[in-house]
Parts: sequence; C-alpha cells; structure tokens
Amino acid sequence: MSDRPSLTENNRYEEACDQAIAMCGGNMRGAIKALIMANEFLEHELEELQAIVSGGLTRTGQPCAKGAA
Repeated sequence: MSDRPSLTENNRYEEACDQAIAMCGGNMRGAIKALIMANEFLEHELEELQAIVSGGLTRTGQPCAKGAA
C-alpha cells in the first residue's frame, strides 16, 4: 500500500483547497486561518466526546455507578 494519495484523492484535496480559498474571497492566509480554527474546534469536540465515553462506561459497557470513577 502506498503512502501517497491516489490521483482521485489528490483531486479531491485540490478542489477542497480551491473551495476554502474561494470562501475567503481569494485570501489564502484567511483560508489557512479558517482551516486552523475549524481544526481546533473539531479537536475540542473530540476531546469532549472522549471524556464522555471514557468516563461514562465501565469496561463491560455498563454505565458507571454514581460516585464511581
């Protein structure tokens, strides 16, 4: 398996880049900034979901008893 993206994936990334730049009025710096902000938001969402999942269930898949950690 190759580490390089396939031509189809590469085209998809090129189109996504073009769309991000267009959404920022052609400002590449603005597009990068928007993507960084979106990534930070998604990372925060992921952290919250991981905390819910890891703190809400025991290894058996049963809910934790109140007061148990």
